[in-house]
Amino acid sequence: MTLDTIRAGQEKQFPGIDLEDEDLANCQLEKINFAGANLVGADFSRSNLKGARLDGANLLGADLTLADVRANLLGANLMQADLSSADLRGSNLRGANLMGAKLAQASLCGAFLSGANLTGVNLKGVDLRGADLRGVNLNSANLKGANLSQADLQGANLNETNLEEADLRGANLAGANLAGANLLCAELEGSNIDGANMERACILGTAIAN
Repeated sequence: MTLDTIRAGQEKQFPGIDLEDEDLANCQLEKINFAGANLVGADFSRSNLKGARLDGANLLGADLTLADVRANLLGANLMQADLSSADLRGSNLRGANLMGAKLAQASLCGAFLSGANLTGVNLKGVDLRGADLRGVNLNSANLKGANLSQADLQGANLNETNLEEADLRGANLAGANLAGANLLCAELEGSNIDGANMERACILGTAIAN
């Protein structure tokens, strides 16, 4: 009965609900409240979660491919979740754990990711224009060809991160840790690198202009 109610959109308030491994694919779940819910392994592929409350929710291994997740994901657990081609523009992902998440072709333009854990995540070619990435952990992440123009990476951990051919024009990298980062052919025109740790960083062919 509960699943039918959710799928029908008759009710919106389900904080703390247990929906582990449930199938909610292709559902209209706009503005639904799943705050603190157990959504481990749940299938939300192609679903509309725009404006939903998913803060503190456990989405470990959840399927969110091609879903509209322009939602509140504050402190959510998204470890090993599949967010391939998901719409995350402007989403609140502050403090979220995205280790092992799949984000191929996802849109994170203008997303709020400060304090999030993206260690080792593959963000190749992902759109992060204007995103708030202050203090984010991107240690050993793959950002090859990613669009980070105008992004705020102040104090971010980019240790050993692959930023080859990334667009960092106008980005704020003040105080960021870029030790051992690969910046081969990256674009850094107009970026702020004041106080950034560039030790062992590869900057061959990188354009840096103030």
